[in-house]
Amino acid sequence: MNTAILLSSGIVLFIIAYRFYARKIAKAFGIDNSRQTPAHSMKDGVDYHPAKMPVLLGHHFSSIAGAAPIIGPITAAAYGWGPVLLWIIIGVIFLGAVHDFASIFASIRHSGRSIGEAIHERLGSTGSFLFLSFSWSALILVVAVFMAVVAKTFVTKPETVTASLMFLILALAFGILINKLRLSFKWMTLIFLPLLFLSVWIGVMFPMKVSEAGIAVPFVNLTLSPISFWIIILTVYIFLASVTPVWILLQPRDYLSSFLLYGLIGSALIGTFVTRMDVKMSFFTGFSNEKLGPMFPMLFVVVACGAISGFHSLVASGTSSKQLDKESDAVPVGYGSMLIEALLAIIALITVARLGNTEYSQALKDQGPINVFANGIGACLNAVKILPEHGIIFATLAVSAFALTSLDTATRLSRFCLQELCTRKKADGSRKTFLDRYTATVISAGAGCFLALSGHWKAIWPVFGAANQLLAALALITVSLWLFHIGKNIWFTMIPACIMFAVTLTALVILFFENAGKVLRTGQFMPEGVLTITSLLLFILAIVLLVLTIKTFRKVREFKLIRTGRSGKI
Repeated sequence: MNTAILLSSGIVLFIIAYRFYARKIAKAFGIDNSRQTPAHSMKDGVDYHPAKMPVLLGHHFSSIAGAAPIIGPITAAAYGWGPVLLWIIIGVIFLGAVHDFASIFASIRHSGRSIGEAIHERLGSTGSFLFLSFSWSALILVVAVFMAVVAKTFVTKPETVTASLMFLILALAFGILINKLRLSFKWMTLIFLPLLFLSVWIGVMFPMKVSEAGIAVPFVNLTLSPISFWIIILTVYIFLASVTPVWILLQPRDYLSSFLLYGLIGSALIGTFVTRMDVKMSFFTGFSNEKLGPMFPMLFVVVACGAISGFHSLVASGTSSKQLDKESDAVPVGYGSMLIEALLAIIALITVARLGNTEYSQALKDQGPINVFANGIGACLNAVKILPEHGIIFATLAVSAFALTSLDTATRLSRFCLQELCTRKKADGSRKTFLDRYTATVISAGAGCFLALSGHWKAIWPVFGAANQLLAALALITVSLWLFHIGKNIWFTMIPACIMFAVTLTALVILFFENAGKVLRTGQFMPEGVLTITSLLLFILAIVLLVLTIKTFRKVREFKLIRTGRSGKI
């Protein structure tokens, strides 16, 4: 067995799934290009603005990719490459890609509103409040973590600072030339792509370093560490990026940046097929792992974005749905981009499948998942006459670029959640928001900055995987409720929803007893005590929303029976 066979199997199955299963789902939803999407009917030039399909695909892909589809599969490989590969392929085809597509489509049929607003319509104000509060808290945690990760990358890899700055300048220029001066989209793409990769070279040649001694703050007896300095700079950046109209920065930057990952994937594909390295890792190592726990449910939680992720529903219904030009674009943007992300997850798995079990464990311990991935990409690119060190730098720059993209997308989404929490319906049916976008962004970015600077995010991050999958379950349940209400088939969303609820609830129970046991044994509250309480609260939240869902299904079913003259107990 060699790595090229693993990669080929995933590519072939993804092509078949997109050709047949994606079309079947799109037909079941009732895609209609004659209907105006919210990007046109509610166009405001800030959040609602139509984008060409390749641009929106780049935005959605850039926002959901980040580092998660790399870290998850590499970490989960402790169970063996077989279970991870099977879950990535099966999970993305029948769960993850369906989840992303359904979230986008349900949102555009609800005026581009988020999943939280859709929950309000189906589960009432209590369900909406719980979901939006939970989503906002999870997004603040994401903002804090990505701030810390990007800041650390800026310090350890100063090349990424210069490259990131160049990306922003190119994106601003591209957005103005395309949207204001109306220059040819195709020709501008051809001109800017070489400049994009040139900026990577400039970053390598002219790294932007910050003194190890830190930065002294004027007029205040305070010296910021390099990481703290970059966290504050990033806070200012995400505020500006999150309130700026999408056509100025978000759309062009994500579109251009996506080519970095396309290039990374393409070069890794070529390198894999040329080298055809042997798979040395075991297919299966056991149903439990000392560090990760039992394979069910932890494999599904750890792989996360490589197969399905609830964070994607927030991106899909928060930003992507507001930029969809026509309904049929939801298929490549939602279903297609998730397949591409799963392909990246398989490539990440291949970078460790080429290692023996002992070598893998040692590399993961010494280098961490990102560096293990970068070294694997370097080995692949060496087959196409690219020096390994250059391949490693390119992989690191690409990952950091997507972490930065996910950072400001998460900030914009947290602003949406906070504004929806502060929105009330007036007597005439209109809606009034008591928090403008600037204030909501300051609160969200400020909370993320505080959490990043304090380091408290480390205490609750281990439970985020389960929280993320709970988001996916809730999104799928909400879409199922909407489809059931309008008389559509719900099996392709309801079955995945039940699977994800089972995964989430089991994971939360395991995390609760595991961390509660540590507190009792050691007598120390931090950080296990925080994880114990958080796990319990998330479990209660899941049960409450599950009960509300069952009651809503019963009410809708009873209403349908009454309307058809066949009322009775369910």
